[in-house]
Amino acid sequence: MSVSFPPRRLAVAPMLDWTDRHFRRFFREISRHTWLYTEMVNTGAVLYGDAARHLRFSEIEQPLALQLGGSEPKDLARCAKLAEQWGYQEVNLNVGCPSERVQRGAFGACLMKEPDLVADCLKAMQDACTLDITVKHRIGIDQDESYQVLLDFVGQLAEQGCRTFIVHARNAILKGLSPKENREIPPLKYDYVYQLKRDFPQLEIIINGGIKTWQDTEQHLQQVDGVMIGREAYHQPWLFHDADTRFFAAAHNPNTSRQAALHAFLPYVESHLAEGGKMRDIARHLLGLMTGVAGGRKFRQLLSDATQLKDADGQLLLRAAQLCAD
Repeated sequence: MSVSFPPRRLAVAPMLDWTDRHFRRFFREISRHTWLYTEMVNTGAVLYGDAARHLRFSEIEQPLALQLGGSEPKDLARCAKLAEQWGYQEVNLNVGCPSERVQRGAFGACLMKEPDLVADCLKAMQDACTLDITVKHRIGIDQDESYQVLLDFVGQLAEQGCRTFIVHARNAILKGLSPKENREIPPLKYDYVYQLKRDFPQLEIIINGGIKTWQDTEQHLQQVDGVMIGREAYHQPWLFHDADTRFFAAAHNPNTSRQAALHAFLPYVESHLAEGGKMRDIARHLLGLMTGVAGGRKFRQLLSDATQLKDADGQLLLRAAQLCAD
């Protein structure tokens, strides 16, 4: 029996080294309906490495999308087929990462220069599976700030059958800026994304870049179909505690307090440890939970202490939570 998932009104961005399965599983104790994306996974890592390590997830993480990095249509098609077999709901092609390491692999934001190749990649993935194949991209690259370039890029991919575009509302500077600087220095141009929705009303347009508050989110949703939030979701995950009721008309939140969320997460933690995993694998993703709460600094210090983390079990999380007035 097929499962019906909510629309992509709100999503957490794919973030390398951050949105792994441990973070995603914990996030589900805060919001059950926000769409989640894996960190970017290189096609080579899936096809020639430990596929299970990159693809495994808990069913509660749904709705979940696999973000792929690559530019070889056949490899992307094989990975899309695997994504369907593993149970993902969406495959997202990364056409937005500006890092030079990614560029050396001939994928990421540099692919905006090659819309024909991106279209070939999309067709190969669409032919290989029945999942939604979506694209995450920038509004442009380097110093070319023409809206027409963005319009033509999206238009060509829409002709190939892509229906969902996640648009980071900044240019990507391919040389001279670090990935961090690429998230901060190129100016945000939300109006480009709004115009894209007006020009393609039949497409699902999701906006990304610099969004930190529900007020901002609600304003964007008046113009586009969905909002994707990145670092704010990681550093302050409790922001999303009312996301289900606010944006998805859900009856209630999974847990009513930060403390309750940690308690509910404990069985997963103990399962991970029983499999031979380490507490540090998980604890690093929890450091932002108590942001703004009295005792939050002590909470972060305890969960960052290598001595405390060594051989720790789930009780460490409860001890840390007791330091806070939540």
